[in-house]
Amino acid sequence: MLAAPVLLLLLVPFSPSSAAQLPNPGQAKVALVATNGQPFPWDRMRLPKTVSPFHYDLSLHPNLTTLDFTGVVRIQLDVHEDTRAIVLHAKQMQVSNVWLLAPEGVRPLRVLEYPRFHQLALLSDSVLTKGRRYEVQLEFAANLSDSFHGFYKSSYRSSSGEVRVLASTQFEATFARAAFPCFDEPAFKANFTIQIIREPRHIAISNMPMVKTVALPGGLLEDHFDTSVKMSTYLVAYIVSDFLSVSKTTQHGVKISIYAVAEKIDQTAFALDAAVKLLDFYDDYFDIPYPLPKQDLAAIPDFQSGAMENWGLTTYRETGLLFDPDKSSASDKLGITKVIAHELAHQWFGNLVTMEWWNDLWLNEGFAKFMEYISLDITYPELQVDDFFLGKCFDAMEVDSLSSSHPVSTDVENPTQIQEMFDDVSYDKGACILNMLRDFLTPEAFEIGIIRYLKRYSYQNTVNSHLWESLTDLLLFMMFSHLYVYLCVHTQKWYPGDELDVRAIMDTWTLQEGFPLVTVEVRGREVRLSQERYLKTDDHSLTEGFLWQIPLTYMTSASKTTHRFLLKTKTGVLHLPEEADWVKFNVDMSGYYMVHYAGDGWNSLIKLLQHNHTALSSNDRASLIHNVFQLVSTGKVRLDTALELSLYLSRETEIMAVTQGFGELVPLYKLMEKRDMAALENQMKNYIVDLFRGLIDRQEWTDSGSVSERVLRSYLLLFSCVRNYAPCVTKASQLFDSWRDSDGTVSLPVDITMAVFVIGARTPEGWDFLFEEYRRSLQMSVKSRMKSAMTVSPLQDKLKWMMEQSLHGEVMKTQDLPGVVVSVSKNPRGYKLAWDFLRANWPTLIKKFDLGSSTISHLVTEVTNQYSTREMLDEVRSFFGSLTEESGSEMRCIRQTYETIEENIRWMDTNRPLLQDLLVTPL
Repeated sequence: MLAAPVLLLLLVPFSPSSAAQLPNPGQAKVALVATNGQPFPWDRMRLPKTVSPFHYDLSLHPNLTTLDFTGVVRIQLDVHEDTRAIVLHAKQMQVSNVWLLAPEGVRPLRVLEYPRFHQLALLSDSVLTKGRRYEVQLEFAANLSDSFHGFYKSSYRSSSGEVRVLASTQFEATFARAAFPCFDEPAFKANFTIQIIREPRHIAISNMPMVKTVALPGGLLEDHFDTSVKMSTYLVAYIVSDFLSVSKTTQHGVKISIYAVAEKIDQTAFALDAAVKLLDFYDDYFDIPYPLPKQDLAAIPDFQSGAMENWGLTTYRETGLLFDPDKSSASDKLGITKVIAHELAHQWFGNLVTMEWWNDLWLNEGFAKFMEYISLDITYPELQVDDFFLGKCFDAMEVDSLSSSHPVSTDVENPTQIQEMFDDVSYDKGACILNMLRDFLTPEAFEIGIIRYLKRYSYQNTVNSHLWESLTDLLLFMMFSHLYVYLCVHTQKWYPGDELDVRAIMDTWTLQEGFPLVTVEVRGREVRLSQERYLKTDDHSLTEGFLWQIPLTYMTSASKTTHRFLLKTKTGVLHLPEEADWVKFNVDMSGYYMVHYAGDGWNSLIKLLQHNHTALSSNDRASLIHNVFQLVSTGKVRLDTALELSLYLSRETEIMAVTQGFGELVPLYKLMEKRDMAALENQMKNYIVDLFRGLIDRQEWTDSGSVSERVLRSYLLLFSCVRNYAPCVTKASQLFDSWRDSDGTVSLPVDITMAVFVIGARTPEGWDFLFEEYRRSLQMSVKSRMKSAMTVSPLQDKLKWMMEQSLHGEVMKTQDLPGVVVSVSKNPRGYKLAWDFLRANWPTLIKKFDLGSSTISHLVTEVTNQYSTREMLDEVRSFFGSLTEESGSEMRCIRQTYETIEENIRWMDTNRPLLQDLLVTPL
């Protein structure tokens, strides 16, 4: 740790093992003691509201040779209550020379530190008076972080082999405090004026445009940036690097620039055009001008998450921003466009209007995820983004079907709990319930309502209820206008006799965990409805006490019109206009709920799919596949019924239904791979190949077709090669051999390269050639596919080597380590290697990727979620049970892991005999 001059007090850095946790609320409060032994004047993790910042003047000097930084911050404060103490955040830094700049003059402040809560207390000898403004100044120093958060070091290797270093920031959720002393909570919004000292060989960029550069003694330069708009600390960003940039201007006059390393700047054209188009779209859609003069997008060589929405300077993984028209796939184009759409949506949802506290993170992330699809459907219709939205709801339901799930809006206090909020519930469930609400209110009313919400709360912080109030107010307004007639006609008065109460409805979706299972039983024209919580458990007491207000939609064989009914009670009855051969609820799966068709309901839908599956939309077919297999887990449906429904897939061609078929069937043999049942496993694999053989055989080994057709082709051919389907293996082997014989110069169709690489990586010689091509390539999407293919290899020594090299970070980037380990864990020859690696390197992993982060949670759940034996459950419990609270024992993902493995064991014990009979005796 870098030493700094001390005039008043040198704060001692603390170990990251001292994880911040709140005292038990039921226990008597214990006075907190600062590092110097004196009483600390504050005893809570959340900061007091006695003072608040309104302006930061931040000066930084990062040294990319010594890998440390120094700085000075001046914070202007409003005092809301008389106080002698200013409590703020600082983490793992040395603070010195702390002064109060008051109207009466400059005087020193005493400093106390309580590292457990990352807090400093600045103590004044005289009272700071309510209603007055003051200023404090602190000098600080720290090392650049060697993790992926705070102010951290990144590096890349040029084509000549030179390692070049840069420094970048990642402050969400609680890491701004590791870069400068600050009030590091989202509600403490302020303006920021930033200056950065650098060497002439580097450039500096930040949230705002640079206004001037001043030459300093010693050949250094100091860049001064314009004062920012009012924003939260987690959105502050700055980068010191040798990046190059390209720029364009939007129709609304905003300068868009893409920053990347020099040798990859030619891969930025697509992202630049997409950012221009999308920022213009949001400007118009939200009817609120983007408030900054510029928007930078930077591709960072080392980046933990996918991207970050820092206001005016969004940051990305290189794979999330760089696109080569000749080497990148249709899937790459879709992914890059989605991530840019997500981060730019945040400039309004999250940045302009920010959740008050992290418990309502979904107001940021659910909206941004939802707006990805709304924006791309309009700006890039050729990407067919609607074909992929439903998968997000299925992902969310997978987590939300566990008793260890959490409400979309849930109490969190310490940094680990906050990090855990960045999960599928906040992102994907948040997006899916917003989509349900949009369908419920109509797209037109929903759009008007969210615009009113954004305008009303611009530059402020909000809670759940503010959104619902804005939408309810809109409905009240519409009652007294011609729009109300439109709304009533469109929604067919969801619930007779009631006006719509948006908050009452949506509180049931955001304040309780899980989601409903609606059981439907048709008796002539009468439809009996009941609801319960869907839960993968044999403990039925955990499903009690849950009630949702469910916007049901349905269609019948007698009418393709979408009918609507708001189910507000445990049971209900509705009457059909006429009897029907079949009824399908949750039309297009616009609602976040599952449906069980009691009586003869499933049989009637199976007959429909067998004889005329296109009578239902692709989303409807995908939802039936999902629902019927998920209901096997709870015993509501027998496995033979689910497999009978799946037989129609031999005629399916649409991507959502096909991939959902794979998504339900493939995990069945993955469970068997972890047990000694090779015969049954191979029968299941053959069943899947036979089911899709016709569709596989029709695939061309080219890049032709629509985006959805190309993504599906990649998926099918990869599966076929992994499953040793002979025609695919033969074709892929021929292509790989010709590619290798040309020393990698022969151009392969991009969308089929994963299938080709996977076959090539099966031999030591092929694997080594693929790795050398990986080392040489500057195309990030190509490198990503090569890396993934190498993890599918049966060569265990190579798999182990890849994980070790990813951990070291020299040959393979450490940012890619989680993906490598998870991919190896899905390999039947590698799953034990991945588990052993996770256990052996746990302390390093939680330090590098941060306790509670989505990365750590993803590692834990994905490495273990296919285990299906009591022996492996005992092994998993033994390891995680040996952890302390500081090393992660209380993480939600561990409870989810136990639940998932227990469910896998239950499923296998219950269904294995029937599955053996079914696969031996065709249906």
